[in-house]
This record gives sequence, structure tokens and C-alpha cells, in this order.
Amino acid sequence: MEAYTDFAFVYDTLMDNTPYELWCEQVCAILKRHGIVDGLVLDLGCGTGTLTELLAQKGYDMIGVDMSQEMLNRAAQKREESGLSILYLLQDMREFELYGTVKAVVSVCDSLNYLLEEKDVIDTFKLVNNYLDPEGLFIFDFNTVHKYRDVIGDTTIAENREDCSFIWENYYHEEERINEYEVTFFIREEEYFRRFEETHYQRGYNAEEMTAFLEKAGLEFVFMKDADTLMDVTEETERICMVAKECGKDRS
Repeated sequence: MEAYTDFAFVYDTLMDNTPYELWCEQVCAILKRHGIVDGLVLDLGCGTGTLTELLAQKGYDMIGVDMSQEMLNRAAQKREESGLSILYLLQDMREFELYGTVKAVVSVCDSLNYLLEEKDVIDTFKLVNNYLDPEGLFIFDFNTVHKYRDVIGDTTIAENREDCSFIWENYYHEEERINEYEVTFFIREEEYFRRFEETHYQRGYNAEEMTAFLEKAGLEFVFMKDADTLMDVTEETERICMVAKECGKDRS
């Protein structure tokens, strides 16, 4: 079943505890540290455009790419309400195309974990490198194998709210390192609740793999940190923030 279809209608409601404002501040700090204070920035796997909007408010010219039409519809609604000038493109990150280069590419909230094959990650990274300005930055996060295997693997999460509820069932497949989660939603529509289901698949990666993928794609690793604690990465790290920069295009 295709992911992020009906889910898009309740995504922002159920993700209201996600620290997008904090992520925005962290991304902006990294960008400014490397001299990127304005210009074009790509939000890869932008979803409903929450971070895209926040970065646009900071003065960046934003492009958002996502492969879910429903998620982009929600992003477009936010754009209409805010009046911000944001370009949204319906594209698969493994094959995305831009009209020119950008100063930075950002991908947060484990979007890259939806790439289940190593080749898909490398192909995506190659496109990032291709569309980055010389010395442009790539800032992204990803969930680790530890998180899927040891923290949320084979667990059930349920939450009941006034207008929507969900049951979230995780199944971790050790050999493939794939986390499968089946989500059942109940959404209030007038006096009734509508029930629907979606199945998502994400793969866990580790820091060594990701740095190797960056190298194969021609990107240069800059640094990484525990995305939740902002400390050094350890074996207990659940989500890693990694920064790389463009490397390999002809600058002559």
C-alpha cells in the first residue's frame, strides 16, 4: 500500500511534538557557520512543508521535493496561508531534477530511511552532489539500526485523541534491517470515525555506511553528531545528523 496518502491528512496533528523549530535553528546555525545566509535551499523529502516554511521565514529561497502528492497538497495549503514563495516539486528523491544548483540540501525526519537499498542511497547522494553549488552543504539525518532493532522494533504504540487516534505496530526484520510498521488510523468525520491503514518500510543505517555512501557519491564528509543530544555519536545513538559538502565538480 502506498505510504503517505490518507496519512497526510492527519500527519501534522500526530507530529505536533516534532521539534521542527529547533531543527530549523540547528540547520540555520550550520548553514551560517559555512557562510550560507541566503540563496536557494532544497528540502528533500519535505512532506507537508513545515521545515520548508520555517527556513523560508529565515530568508532562504526554498524548494521542496516529495513523492507524495497528498503531502505536497498540505504543503501548498500552508504556502497559500503564509504567502511565502516556495516551489514544490512532485518527485522521487532517487530521481529528482532541479532547474539549477542550490547552496544547500536539507533532509530531516528520517526521510532517507525510506531508501531500502544501498544503491538508492548512493544514487540520491550523487544527485545531491550534482545539484549543489561548489562547497554547498548537505545536511541530513537518519535513524540507526539500534533504534529500529533495540528501541522500537516489534512494539505497538497507540494514541487516542479527540478527533483522531492510531495504532502503530512495528515489526523489525533482522536480516534485511528493515523496520515495517503498520498504522491504523481512526479520523473523525462529522459524527463518524473513518478507519484506514498504511504500511511503511524503513531501513536502518549506521554512521560508517553513510560516510562510505557519501564518498562513493563524490561528497565530502564534514561532521556528524547525535541528532537528539547534539553530543558525539555512540552505540546508543538513535538518530544521527550528518553534514557533507559538495566535492567533485569541475571548478575551473
